[in-house]
Amino acid sequence: MKAAIHKSAIPESQIFMIKYLEDQYFDPVWHSHSEYQLFVPLEGTGTRFIGDSIKSFAPNELILTGANLPHLWRSDEAYFEKSSSLKIRGVVVYLQESLLGEHLMGKEEMVQLKKLFKRSSRGLEFYGDVKKQVIILMKELVQLTGLESFIHLLRILNLLSSTKEYHYISHNEYINPFKENETDRMSSVYEYILKNYRKKIHLNELADLLYMTPTSFSRYFTTANNKGFAKFISELRVKHACKLLTDTDLSIATISERSGFKTLSNFNKQFKDEMKKKPSDYKKEFLNI
Repeated sequence: MKAAIHKSAIPESQIFMIKYLEDQYFDPVWHSHSEYQLFVPLEGTGTRFIGDSIKSFAPNELILTGANLPHLWRSDEAYFEKSSSLKIRGVVVYLQESLLGEHLMGKEEMVQLKKLFKRSSRGLEFYGDVKKQVIILMKELVQLTGLESFIHLLRILNLLSSTKEYHYISHNEYINPFKENETDRMSSVYEYILKNYRKKIHLNELADLLYMTPTSFSRYFTTANNKGFAKFISELRVKHACKLLTDTDLSIATISERSGFKTLSNFNKQFKDEMKKKPSDYKKEFLNI
C-alpha cells in the first residue's frame, strides 16, 4: 500500500485547490495533512475514519476536517473486486487558514471564519439547508477558475462559518502532524483490520505486522486512535451492523454473525453500549424516518 505522507496539496502558485474525484474506490490510506479539507462524496459508500470516530458514509455528506486531523475514507469491499463496475465520485477542496494572508485574517471581519477553522480541528459534519447550498456551490466551483473561483469559495466559507447546522465528529483534537513512518504503519494496520474485522483478530497478528510485542502494539494503537484495540474492533463491527440494519432485510441474528460477533447476546450488549439502543429499536427508528 502506498503511504500518504504529510505534505502540501496546494501548489505555491494557488490560494486553494479543488479536485473532482472519479475512480473505482476512494484512496484507502490513513493520513493527515496541514490543509483544511472540505469534502463531499457524490457517489459511493463505505466507512470513514476521522480522528477517533468511525462511521459509515453515503453520498452527499459534507465534511470539513481541520489541519493534521487524521482521516480515511474506505470504500466498501465490493469496490475493490476486480470484476466490479462500481465507481466513486466526489469533490474535495484543500485550503490553508492563511488563504487571505496573515494581515487580513487578523481583522475583525474574519472572526467567524477563524472560529470555523478552530472548530474543524475535531472535524465537522454539516446538515440542513446550508449543507445543500454548499454542495451545489462545490459542484459549480469545479467549473470555475481565477478570481471567480476564489469569490465562490468565500461564499462557501461564509455559509459554513455562519451556520449552526453541524455536528462535531471526533471527540479529540489532533494538533501535531503524524510522521511519514507512522502513517505508513497505521495504514497497514487499518488495511489488515478492515479486511479481517468480521472474524477474530488476535493482537499478536497486528503486533507482528509492525514488528512489535503485543503490549507495545496495544499502547501504540491506543495512542494513535484514542481508544484501545478491543474497543476499536467492537465499534467497527457495530457500525457495520448499523449499515446492514438499514440497508438490508436480514435478521438480527444474521447481521450479528456477519458483523463478526460470536453470540447474539454479545452483539446486543455491544450494540446497546455503543448506540444507546437495541438493534431492533435502531432499525425501527430508521424505518420511521
